[in-house]
Amino acid sequence: MSVTSDIDTVIFDLDGTLLDTLDDLTASVNYALAKSGLPERNRTEVRRFLGNGAEELMRSAIEGRLSDEQSDECIRTFKDYYKDHMNIKTKPYAGVMELIRKLLEKGYHLAIVSNKFDTAVKKLNENYFEGLFPVAIGESENVTRKPAPDTVIKALEELGSSKEKAIYVGDSEVDYLTAKNSGLPCVSVTWGFRDEELFKKLGSDYVIRNPMELLDILFLNGGVQFA
Repeated sequence: MSVTSDIDTVIFDLDGTLLDTLDDLTASVNYALAKSGLPERNRTEVRRFLGNGAEELMRSAIEGRLSDEQSDECIRTFKDYYKDHMNIKTKPYAGVMELIRKLLEKGYHLAIVSNKFDTAVKKLNENYFEGLFPVAIGESENVTRKPAPDTVIKALEELGSSKEKAIYVGDSEVDYLTAKNSGLPCVSVTWGFRDEELFKKLGSDYVIRNPMELLDILFLNGGVQFA
């Protein structure tokens, strides 16, 4: 699937794409595990578990070593702790802020869709992007999480855009499937939580190694010309 000159909307994943959240997530996972009497997980393990939301992250970390009731309590502990400790080491990836500002200067509509719980997505958007993204949607009872297309569809509706005018940017196999399920071209990034080899196997439409390469994709495929 190729990018056309009609593209005026970019939908971004959050963790591993815009923000480097791994250290704060790892600390929060290990806090919850310790409270449940379980051993810690290292950054590499947590990185591998990410992509399917808080519950799947913690269930992967727990690895069946707790009862269902204990697992639910551990997940609640993680969520409560992370809400108050999500801004310790988290930061935008190098080049991300420059990319966002450039896209906005040229009139692109931007949104965040994430499998992180919705309150955390909105808080991180406010803390790190200061309103640059008018739409930020996370997992909630009302919206099915990725790779279902629901968050993307909702974002497009709130932006007043359509899938024919949008492109999706993410860092995982979940993001690849989300783009495909939404009917959007997929740009996979290599600086996040997965490796480039995975995207080659999946057949991502584009693979970029730094944020500003997204501008090259939009420009070379007939999109808005960047100064």
